[in-house]
Amino acid sequence: MENRSRFEMGLQKLAEVDGKAGEEVVAPLGDLGRYIVEFAFGDIYSRDGLSLREREIATVAMLTVMGGRDPQLRVHIGAALNVGLTAEEIEEVIIQTVPYGGFPTAINALCALKEITAETV
Repeated sequence: MENRSRFEMGLQKLAEVDGKAGEEVVAPLGDLGRYIVEFAFGDIYSRDGLSLREREIATVAMLTVMGGRDPQLRVHIGAALNVGLTAEEIEEVIIQTVPYGGFPTAINALCALKEITAETV
């Protein structure tokens, strides 16, 4: 029963964060998708203390600095836009990562942001 409630809570939170796009990303992943929904969204994203907006700021910053996570970064840039960040705010988050992750990762993230915002226009 606990796993089911974590999964349901996670799906609800995932929908708040990313609309239908998030579920489309995790659905084909089978058990791995279920773990993502239960843990990342049912346990972590559902915690009190940070708004979804703040969580997406942190997530975009971390994925940018880590580099090599371009598909996940694109999903979370979309999620950041979905929870109320503007493209300008996301660009500032990306610029803030330069001292910690370097120019290459920031350039890649900024290119992803520009592609995503061009797609939604």
